[in-house]
Amino acid sequence: MTVAPQNPAERIVWKTIIWTWPFYAIGALYIVGPVLAWVLAGLAGLALYLGPAIRPDLRATGPVPPVVWAWIFGMLVMLVALWAGHLNWGLGLKQTIKSSIGWAKGWALLALFPLAGAILPIRREIIVRAQSKLAVVTLCVAPVLLVAPYLGLPERIFTSPLKAVGGPGPEYFSVFLFTYDPSSWTPRWQFFAPWSPFAALLGVVAVLFALEERTWRWRMAGIAAGVLMILASKSRMGLVGLVACSLGPRMMPLVLRTWAWVALAGLATSLAIVGPWLGQSISNAISTFKGARADSTRVRETLQRIAHERWQNEAVWFGHGTVQPGPHIVEYMPIGTHHTWFGLLFVKGLVGLLALAVPMVWQTAIAMRDAALGPRGRLPMGLCMVFVLLSFGENIEIEVYLLWPALVILGIHAREVACPPDL
Repeated sequence: MTVAPQNPAERIVWKTIIWTWPFYAIGALYIVGPVLAWVLAGLAGLALYLGPAIRPDLRATGPVPPVVWAWIFGMLVMLVALWAGHLNWGLGLKQTIKSSIGWAKGWALLALFPLAGAILPIRREIIVRAQSKLAVVTLCVAPVLLVAPYLGLPERIFTSPLKAVGGPGPEYFSVFLFTYDPSSWTPRWQFFAPWSPFAALLGVVAVLFALEERTWRWRMAGIAAGVLMILASKSRMGLVGLVACSLGPRMMPLVLRTWAWVALAGLATSLAIVGPWLGQSISNAISTFKGARADSTRVRETLQRIAHERWQNEAVWFGHGTVQPGPHIVEYMPIGTHHTWFGLLFVKGLVGLLALAVPMVWQTAIAMRDAALGPRGRLPMGLCMVFVLLSFGENIEIEVYLLWPALVILGIHAREVACPPDL
């Protein structure tokens, strides 16, 4: 089936996804994401403002859905929390301006991309097919990456001068062939992501998009590329996401089946007998899972404990305003990183945490309900699960620049739910 963009918004999205690897090759991906978000949001705002006066292929598909308003309001609250934290801790005007620019390149994107997907006439199949084409490019590039450590090639090829625009770190502007795991000194691959665990979650996203592909050849390419990214990254989170995020949405229709509830009741009854054994087995499995990368687990847990204690004792409502250097026990990793929720508590306090939690729970609930009713909700629910999983191991706001196709899909789904075709 031939799938091609039919309007300027679709062409922008299509070409940006397909050109992911060339953008990565010049270290520009971190810049492309925010620029794309504000351009698409600008087009969406223009479409809403001009109404029928704008060209027909860019007209708004309807009003802004309520859940998208929740994202917009939540991210504005996030900005207010940022300002309050900086004011409370006397961080100064220069740091406040710098952090506000960081908000515009990070947290703001969680609202801008869903807005673009909800308002602009962008079809699901355009993003799905573009992701399949990206998967083919990934499979073509993969052999070079996989053999690089065995040929004695360097880990990092270069760091782009584009890093002058500012960002979380040089790795966002660097081009890597692979990296060595410091705990085992074995190679891991991160493809076009700044580090391997994030590449694994991008692999999960690739699989979810591929499962929506109607042409089997494109579907197989997408699944192969996604699984390769997960396995080559050697990430535990990616393996969990591959199973949970792909199977979970497809099991949701069972919620509406009487026999499934009867089976669940029988299973619950049987737990009275096998419960202790099952509980011990799960505990052993979790211990083994954490032990697979014990050093990483220790650092993450310590960072979370420090962040929680300092939030609770020092800055409950608006946080500390910014991340802070960690002690030697966490290998000097910044406090407020490696976990979205503990990071929010530390940096933006309870206000910041609620600003993200409310729209995320709302969006996930919509996707779960729709997945239970039919196949339309499978992809959005899977993507919501990826975001939830990612939030417990990474900082979402600094990774949105690569997750933006998923956010556009969530906006499209919000539009589909709010404005059914038959109305």
